[in-house]
Amino acid sequence: MAQFQEMDDLHPIDLVQSLAQSREWIFERTHDDQIAVVVEGLWQQYAISLVWSEPNETLRLVCSFEFAPPENRFPALYETLNLANDRCWSGAFTYWHDQQSMAFIYGLNLAGGAVASPEQVDEVLRISVATCEKLYPAFQLVSWGDARPVEALEMAIVEGYGRA
Repeated sequence: MAQFQEMDDLHPIDLVQSLAQSREWIFERTHDDQIAVVVEGLWQQYAISLVWSEPNETLRLVCSFEFAPPENRFPALYETLNLANDRCWSGAFTYWHDQQSMAFIYGLNLAGGAVASPEQVDEVLRISVATCEKLYPAFQLVSWGDARPVEALEMAIVEGYGRA
């Protein structure tokens, strides 16, 4: 984050753009207050959209990925989403049926004229992708396997110990 030391007073979208450039991510600045970024993960390619709302003083992030489960698995998927959201400290998942995509949504509120720091923006992006990566297997197990939502989440969030 050393390259951002003098950028503490930048517009939040400028911070995202600088971070995307430094990480060599594909991005498009679609508007002064909006940017779209593509991040390659272990399980998926994540399309991340960030929008700054001046009236709400909020940086809204949507991290989405393609996801098209069989229709008969939607009740189990929605139960899994509810259980997953109960475990998320920040942000929440939703499924967009028409777009056949899963989305993790997060809002960074900067009320009272607060300024986003490079570390905050970096952390919002990191947490969003990490949360999608961690829970993607649970969504897969429920949608295409025969796992029950609680079991799928337990398998997805268990931490491995030791060495193989």
